[in-house]
Amino acid sequence: MLSKKIIDQFKVKPGSKVQLRSFDTSWDGDDEFKHLSKDELKEKAAAVLEQSRQEMFEAQRRLFAQDRYSVLAVLQAMDAAGKDGTIKHVLSGINPEGCQVVSFKQPSVEELDHDFLWRVNKALPERGRIGIFNRSHYEEVLVVRVHPAILANERLPGSKTGKEFWQERYEDINAFERHLARNGTVIVKFFLQISRKEQKERFLARLDDPEKHWKFSPGDVDERAFWDDYMDAFDDAIEATSTPWGPWYIIPADKKWVARALVARILANTILSLDLAPAPTSPEQEAENTAARQQLVSEAA
Repeated sequence: MLSKKIIDQFKVKPGSKVQLRSFDTSWDGDDEFKHLSKDELKEKAAAVLEQSRQEMFEAQRRLFAQDRYSVLAVLQAMDAAGKDGTIKHVLSGINPEGCQVVSFKQPSVEELDHDFLWRVNKALPERGRIGIFNRSHYEEVLVVRVHPAILANERLPGSKTGKEFWQERYEDINAFERHLARNGTVIVKFFLQISRKEQKERFLARLDDPEKHWKFSPGDVDERAFWDDYMDAFDDAIEATSTPWGPWYIIPADKKWVARALVARILANTILSLDLAPAPTSPEQEAENTAARQQLVSEAA
């Protein structure tokens, strides 16, 4: 199992400086793993992933039965960083009745007629469920910041798009997430950090495989020209919005098996930290259960 020391190195402490350009996207273990071969590292990661899934399966049952908390996991990343694959592998085996995945695309006309948090607010997981946001409200301080012309579609009062504008959006996001946390939504946020080189290799792999052409868009290549702008936007957004009630984890994603194991372990730890007890039953329910059992026992076979 991964130690708390390992997990904590990926957690962004509130108020700390974020510099993604210096982040090791190909991380595959600390000193305690240096003696392991690549195959042994993959086996360990697979074991971490499987144990984490089993723990989440059991914890999710109690989460659903207790109906007091909900869990929201936010995934953000550059294209081809592996969000879809991570979601698939991490949630595999969890009862679909107790979880949901929402992917946010370009805002619709209806969504643009509301504030930028409206569409995510109505997609939140209800109590007892685990929700995964594949992209999220953070697009409004990432893509929109890199391409500020998009703001024209939102028809906001005024025309400011400088530092003060983005700071106000960070404040709105923090207040929104704090409100959710105070009302029982446990929030954990992941940024899957892929290198520019690895993204290029994954794009080429998609183009070389006809069965993966559907996953590729020419616009993905166009966005590579804005790589530095995106890194600046992610730096500022993560730095401003990693809070005690909504922490960010920067996950090395050049190696998919590493990213999946880390996300699974952190998500499992987040749910287990709730220390969910079995759903309580009232004296009236206990009496009804006792009567029902006696009735069943007394029935003829």
